[in-house]
This record gives sequence, structure tokens and C-alpha cells, in this order.
Amino acid sequence: MNRFYDKFIVLTCLALQAFVACAFDAAECGFDPGKSGTENRAALQAALDRGGLVTVERPGRYRIADTLLIGSDTTLRCAPGVVFVKTDEGRRFSHILMNKGALTRTWDRNIVVEGFTLSVNGMDLDTWRVYGLRGHVAFFYVKDLKISRFRCDDLATCQFCIHVCTFEDLLIDDVIIDGMKDGIHLGRGKRFAIRNCRLSTGDDPIALNAHDYAESNPEMGWIEDGVIENIHEIYNPKVKVGFFCRILAGAWIDWREGMEVQQSDTVVTGGRMYRFRMSDRARGKKFVSKCRPTHETGTQMYGDGCEWTMTQTDVCYTAGCRNIVFRDIYIEQPRISFSIHYDKDKWSRSYYPGAEIPIQKNISFENVNVLHDGAYPFFSVVTPVDSVTMVNCDLNKTNLEF
Repeated sequence: MNRFYDKFIVLTCLALQAFVACAFDAAECGFDPGKSGTENRAALQAALDRGGLVTVERPGRYRIADTLLIGSDTTLRCAPGVVFVKTDEGRRFSHILMNKGALTRTWDRNIVVEGFTLSVNGMDLDTWRVYGLRGHVAFFYVKDLKISRFRCDDLATCQFCIHVCTFEDLLIDDVIIDGMKDGIHLGRGKRFAIRNCRLSTGDDPIALNAHDYAESNPEMGWIEDGVIENIHEIYNPKVKVGFFCRILAGAWIDWREGMEVQQSDTVVTGGRMYRFRMSDRARGKKFVSKCRPTHETGTQMYGDGCEWTMTQTDVCYTAGCRNIVFRDIYIEQPRISFSIHYDKDKWSRSYYPGAEIPIQKNISFENVNVLHDGAYPFFSVVTPVDSVTMVNCDLNKTNLEF
């Protein structure tokens, strides 16, 4: 048994040595703190296109002037002191890092991003290459994704920091985010862990938005089988809105002629899901849909004045969260800590009247500690949930709202 174990250790060490030996420093492609954002984007993209282990070893602030695309079986590992700075060099852009498959809705696998420090640098947009995917660091259609040792201290008011939707097997570990928008924002997916984070953000440090505003997730469905642990929410005096964690459910129906619709409503027809999308000046208004949406991709305006975006082809009628554990959470921001709800405002109504009622399931709180003295709800539950479990939680002056 000892000989077998020794052999296993030797083989493992040899494999690690071979992996490190295959590492490629992006500096070999010309990635350099002294170069322009356009030059650096081209250089690092050339390195990422090689796949395997790509490293950035030299500390410094690296200007980036367009989106970096990372593909399957690729690790981007950055040394301490490496900072990626979003830079406007004649073309403003939204995502600084995105997986290649996000553009075609094809699965990427085995991606690791380690030691990524982001400076938003005021580059904060409300237009995105994939409609509804609004993270500075954005992943869509991804399996086996790991993000670790991530930092950002200037998150602005429009884009999310880390945004992942339509995923399987996700690990987000050792993250510090400060700013004014969602820190870690998830859409539909299964099997995930978010751990060891210090978050101080407006809106929601963590958002589990199975349903969402049309502009805030590219697809909808269930978020399930996750653990969120060892999270410290730090007080931010600028924050006046949002929750520590937003947990959204939703439901919709088949399209029918004459139905009343508003911004972000969803319908099913022809084996596809469509979301109603109108300009800012039309939000808050109701419209009557007379033309069935039939286009296969993108957004189209129909003769009745209704604009629809084709969202997804794997049809579902409900969305929500199930089998989620919050463990070892410390909350300083005085506001509702956990909101389990439907949206109902001019931007979105999660539940269309008459739809199947989604039941969120098995949400657990273990050693969650409220550190502020505000008399806010610890959680506010306004959707059906089959069970909520609390173990060893310190609510301080907060209450429970059903």
C-alpha cells in the first residue's frame, strides 16, 4: 500500500511539473504594462487562443481595450500585482472577459480564471454583446468553471461584476468586490459553490436570479444544488437599495392573441421562448400582442408594435431556486438580508397571471449572523417555498416576514 501511495505521489508530481512546464507567459506574445489597450488585448488574446495554462507573471496595470475571449481547457493565471484596466481607445465595450461559447450558445468546458484583478475605470455600459449578459466578467454556456482570487474595488452602477448563466459545476472562491452594482450574479444553472468572499456592493452582493429583468439574464430556468459559505458583507454607506441576496422566481404562459404584455414578460410559442422588450419611454405601459413572435434569433419588432427577443429554445414554464445552503454568513449592511420574491414593477413582473405557480424548495440558513442593528427582515418570503430551515442563526433585531 505504501509503495502504491509513493508511486501515486511521484506520478502526481510529475504531472504537475509537466503542466507547469507547458505554461505559456503572455509576455511572449507582447503583453506588457507599457503598451496600449488595443495592443494588450491582441497579445493576450493570442495567448488565450493557444489554450492550456496561460500566465501573466509581471506585476503592473495592463490596459485592455476590448473583450478577451477564453475557450475550453484554458487557465488564465495572474500573479499578485497584475491589474486589468478597462480602457476606452475609441471603442467603449462591456465585458472584459467572456467565454467564447457565449457568442454562439455552445458549451465551453474546463475554464479556470485565477488571480484576476479588475479595474472598471469608469467603463460601465448598458449594451452587451449577448443581450441580458451584463457582467464585466461574463460566462454563458459553461461547464466546470473556477474563478478564484478575484478582486475589484471600483464596481460602478450599471454592470454586474461576475455574471454566470446557464452553467454546470461552478466554483467561485476568494473574492473581494467593492462598488455599487451586483457583485456575483447567477442565472440558471446547477451545482455551484460560492465561498470565502468579502463583498460590499449596491443592489445585491449575491443574486440568484432564476427569473430576471430581460436585460439582466440571457436565459431563465432553475438554479439548484448550491452552497454559499463564509461570506462577509461589509457596510457601505453609499448603499441604499437591494438585498444581501436576491432569490427570484418566475412563471409565464403560451402566447395567445390579444394577451396583455409589459416589459420583460415571457411567452412560449413554436418551441421557443420570447421576452417582451421595449424602450425606456415605454416601460411601465401595457401592450396588446396581436402578432405571434416567430423569428429564430435576435430581436424583432412586429406589426402590432411589440418587440420580442428570442431567449432560448429549451422551453420551460417556471424558474426558481432549490436546494441552496447559506452557511457562515456575516451581514453588516442594514437592509433586508434575503428576499425570496417575484418582481412586480415597470421593469419586470416575474409571474404572469394564470401561469403555473413555481415552488422554490429547500433553502437553508446555517450560522448566518446579522451584525447591524437595523429592524429589517432577516428574510422576506413572498413566493411559495416548501421549506426554509434555520440553524444557529443570530438575527439581532431583524425579523421574519412571510
